[in-house]
Amino acid sequence: MTKKLLKITLKKSVIGRLKSHRRTVKSLGLRKINQSVIHDDNPSIRGMVNKVSYLLEVENIEGEETVSE
Repeated sequence: MTKKLLKITLKKSVIGRLKSHRRTVKSLGLRKINQSVIHDDNPSIRGMVNKVSYLLEVENIEGEETVSE
């Protein structure tokens, strides 16, 4: 079974942005320009991405879901 994932890349600086936007970027796990992280595609992550979408580049990727036995 495949799992929907988002590859999120910080494309613009957070210098001079609103404090809440800087904290949102930090909570996504991004610190440097061109740094990428992969998150599950869920409503909470989508909400954070929508809030700071002008700073980010987002790609949909398909991932394999691992099953522990």
